[in-house]
Amino acid sequence: VQLQASGGGSVRAGGSLTLSCSFSGRTFSSYAMGWFRHAPGQEREFVAAISWGGGEEYYSEAVKGRFTISRDNHKNEVYLQMDSLTQEDTAVYYCAARRIRIAVPTQTDEYDVWGQGTQVTVSS
Repeated sequence: VQLQASGGGSVRAGGSLTLSCSFSGRTFSSYAMGWFRHAPGQEREFVAAISWGGGEEYYSEAVKGRFTISRDNHKNEVYLQMDSLTQEDTAVYYCAARRIRIAVPTQTDEYDVWGQGTQVTVSS
């Protein structure tokens, strides 16, 4: 499985960005997908996750109500719509995959495939 994240960039506080992650190599609909982020000096943290069929979504408290995760199983892509961005959202964002249908992982060590990361920088 290969994951390719894109869509990062620089934005002013209050702005929006949409990240995309392309999946290849296996059957996308067999995988739960997650987004994580890693800010300088901090550990990688969970942001959002979505079940294989898109029916379940989970968010960290830090982004709940501002970020939306979605997926398109025809395009083999997962997205992270980020609104009302703050400087605390500045980080490298990673998409991750786990071949599982009975649960939606939210912990870093529950995912076994990772993309390369895309930088999101929010300025004041």
